[in-house]
Amino acid sequence: MRSRNPVFSREGSFTRNDQYAGFGTQTAAQPGQQAYGNPYAGQQPLTDEQLAVMYEAPSAGPLQTGRMTMDDVVARTAMTLLTLVAFGAVAWFTVPMDNFAPAIGAALVAMVIGFVISLKRSVNPGLILAYAALEGFFLGAISKAFETLWPGIAIQAVLGTSAVFAATLFAYKSGRIRVTPRYTRIGISIAIGFVLLMLVNTVAMLFGADFGLRSGPLGILVGLVGIALGAFFLTLDYAEIEEGIRHGAPEKEAWRAAFGLTLSLVWIYMEMLRLIAILRGDD
Repeated sequence: MRSRNPVFSREGSFTRNDQYAGFGTQTAAQPGQQAYGNPYAGQQPLTDEQLAVMYEAPSAGPLQTGRMTMDDVVARTAMTLLTLVAFGAVAWFTVPMDNFAPAIGAALVAMVIGFVISLKRSVNPGLILAYAALEGFFLGAISKAFETLWPGIAIQAVLGTSAVFAATLFAYKSGRIRVTPRYTRIGISIAIGFVLLMLVNTVAMLFGADFGLRSGPLGILVGLVGIALGAFFLTLDYAEIEEGIRHGAPEKEAWRAAFGLTLSLVWIYMEMLRLIAILRGDD
């Protein structure tokens, strides 16, 4: 298994080739041990003269090293989310409630671009910003539709998503959540089952059947599970970013980190919208 987070699971990114420890390619291990290599440290050994020159040179700052820093991740994530919000505002004010075709088209194209980004070994900031723009356009339109039925629901979902993000980050940084192999396996298994269940439910609804997964008490339970899964994906994002910085991932990988965080936040926001809609169904 490469990375615990599917967003970071292609070669060439700051990933694991095993379930938990280490980045990059696996190296030889002693009997009974597991050793891992760093894909960013594959250069030939330096000579004594080269080491002496490096020792005498001034210390390199973030701009000199070209390695990803937390500031890089924050800046790229902010750019991605601002793009998403800006295009969400465009859809909010331009998409009519009787014609969702542009929003649905944007969602489908965003899905394709998301798959392309996830499968590409190299990072393409343009594609990531394009994904954010199209996804934001869809979210703006769907949020307006929800807002028409339940006034105030959009800001409630935004506040709820922000609360989940902050709480998850606090729990991770304080050590209350530890991203271990067992934690990852259980979470990924639940996520796969959840997605399959939602796909089956969607197909059933197309044929007139309704399992009640998006209404009533069962719908509330499904919504809570969906939000919990979004929080789980955020913890994987935090762990991957932390280890990417620790192991000297290239600066450009900050864009991949921003993409992963954006995916997780979009997931949480959509589940939050649906959950609040169920809770306010009788308004």
